[in-house]
Amino acid sequence: MRLWRNGNVTILGSIKSWKSLLDLKRKDQISTAALSTSTVTTSRRRIPTVFNLVRLYSTEELQQPQLSVDLIKMMEQRLSSIENRNAHLQRFLNQPELTPSEYSTANKELKKLRDSVDLITELRAKQKEIQELKSVLSECQDDKDMQKMASEELSEATEGEKELQLLLLKSLLPKDDADERDSILEVRAGTGGEEASLFAMDIFKMYEKYSAKKGWKYEVLEIAESDLKGYKEAIASISGSGVYGKLKFESGIHRVQRVPVTEKGGRVHTSAVSVAILPQADQLDVKLRNEDLKIDTYRSGGSGGQHANTTNSAVRITHVPSGITVSIQDERSQHMNKAKALKILCAKLYEIERLRFQSSRSKLRLEQIGSGDRSERIRTYNFPQGRVTDHRVGITTHSLDDVMQGEDLDTFIDALLLREEMDAIASFSST
Repeated sequence: MRLWRNGNVTILGSIKSWKSLLDLKRKDQISTAALSTSTVTTSRRRIPTVFNLVRLYSTEELQQPQLSVDLIKMMEQRLSSIENRNAHLQRFLNQPELTPSEYSTANKELKKLRDSVDLITELRAKQKEIQELKSVLSECQDDKDMQKMASEELSEATEGEKELQLLLLKSLLPKDDADERDSILEVRAGTGGEEASLFAMDIFKMYEKYSAKKGWKYEVLEIAESDLKGYKEAIASISGSGVYGKLKFESGIHRVQRVPVTEKGGRVHTSAVSVAILPQADQLDVKLRNEDLKIDTYRSGGSGGQHANTTNSAVRITHVPSGITVSIQDERSQHMNKAKALKILCAKLYEIERLRFQSSRSKLRLEQIGSGDRSERIRTYNFPQGRVTDHRVGITTHSLDDVMQGEDLDTFIDALLLREEMDAIASFSST
């Protein structure tokens, strides 16, 4: 949008004003000098692309994939089909003889298309703007001032078209159905003894604080404490909107470098903690059969005295076909422990089932957990230097305390999700 002034004449508009402006100039109703000096303000909708956001974080040279002619043709075919489907559904919903079921089904599909249709509408408007600008350029070839201003507008409009095309391409990429599911979080101490257990506790609480910040429900399912009250292993259920899609890249080895509380000489030690994020599932998802389960009960361990459990409330469930075993003794109720154990077991079996169809897009829990060795790392937390580095995208932040409080964790999570989108777009471009 541009604001043009010439004496008492004010023209507010964008492309629709260009031809009128050109006509006025030809009729000497507005001067060339006024046109060249009276641009007061320019405002244009800027769309932050995944590539711009990644550059804010990453030290790597991440190149923006080029939209080839063939790719644009493929995308245009898909966009046309979306437009046609949207028009068909609009007509269908206007039919008076529709049953409630038919109306509900069609309306639900229409709502799913809404975001894409809005972007397509904006893209079509931008493409029309570009064509009109090109027309203006062809009509004023002898007017250098008008050529310059029209060229600037054309450059901005062309950039806006590319940004909209990238957003639409992103919306057309395959979606992981598990992204909208709740998650099971497993944190296990690896190399480093007691220090690893203490850091496992810190990591477990970091995700608890991050979940609270996001408004998610964080339910502790099981904690196995070490002698110094660290966590040898801890399991939680995280529920909320899009939890798995947000946390899925947190799986892997998290390495810590700091002076342990047990260190007398002040030396920095390196320890490792394993994190696994699994999408939650239920017995319908995995078709869990009673004959495949071996369920054992036993007395929970504890600190003795009044805390000793005198009933067989702890539960161990073994899935015989896969050999996966889950043990829970967190609750005093055997029924509650069994429910928690089944939740974890379903998540693990569901992840294995997903791998049969999406082996290139996810990992087995054992691959996520790894051996716990300090050389296998996705992220390093260096306490003496107050920094955290994610080795997959080359991002380093010096706000370690904020990360551990769940405040700055999005610095890494968002960059990893954006990187996934970039890889998907690059893959889409090469097909």
